[in-house]
Amino acid sequence: MLSTIADYTRLTKDMGKSLTQVATQPDVSRETDYFLSHIGNVKTVDDFLKDYRLYSYAMKAYGLSDMSYAKAFMRKVLTEGVSDKDAFANKLSDTRYRQFAAAFNFAALGDKATQATAATTGTATQYVTQTMEEKAGDQNEGLRLALYFTRKASTITTAYQILADKALTQVVQTAMGWSSTISSSDIDAQAKMITKKIDLTDFQDPAKVDKFVQRFAAMWDATQAQSDTSTNPALVLIAGASSTSASLDTDMLTKLQSIRLGK
Repeated sequence: MLSTIADYTRLTKDMGKSLTQVATQPDVSRETDYFLSHIGNVKTVDDFLKDYRLYSYAMKAYGLSDMSYAKAFMRKVLTEGVSDKDAFANKLSDTRYRQFAAAFNFAALGDKATQATAATTGTATQYVTQTMEEKAGDQNEGLRLALYFTRKASTITTAYQILADKALTQVVQTAMGWSSTISSSDIDAQAKMITKKIDLTDFQDPAKVDKFVQRFAAMWDATQAQSDTSTNPALVLIAGASSTSASLDTDMLTKLQSIRLGK
């Protein structure tokens, strides 16, 4: 089994190098070159939506690929912008739409929107980061979640932001040892539980974020190891039915004990 902690440490030890390796991969480089050389020609929201290659690149960069089909929805996000507190994007609980509208701020900048750094190199950086996380997830879903949480942690100010994002919710629930079934309970109760157990201001401290992510990674690996053992017939026969539901192995317990939340 892959070690999420080991893979996370390897990638984040030199994040610049890790991102460069992804950026120079032929498929990523090709799409980024196209985006950077053509995005400046886009002058209106309609121009943007008509060039699917540009639009889908940008949507992936902000983690919105699954909404690429919803052009009418995204037109409203882009047309209203973010300046007005009542703008469509500002009313959505998912902050990715506000980030997208802020990066491609046609509402405020008009035909100069695609010349802003956020719309050009900023989006390209987001795309490479998103691609790195997705490729990591192809091998280890826990690693993708760990990288995503690390990237988003500093933007978290309320428990509701966590609950509005499935990936952030999964990381927090796993790190805290909470069952995913609590997601069916009252959202205010969930938010209260999070703020009672976690000081969200800790997520402004990179060292504390790293400690939290390590805790998540250890719990993720432990859960996966326990699941593999309990569902593998060969291991059941070798270990005996009673031992498959036993506690986590000594090495994993040691890791968990060494990772104290908020320490």
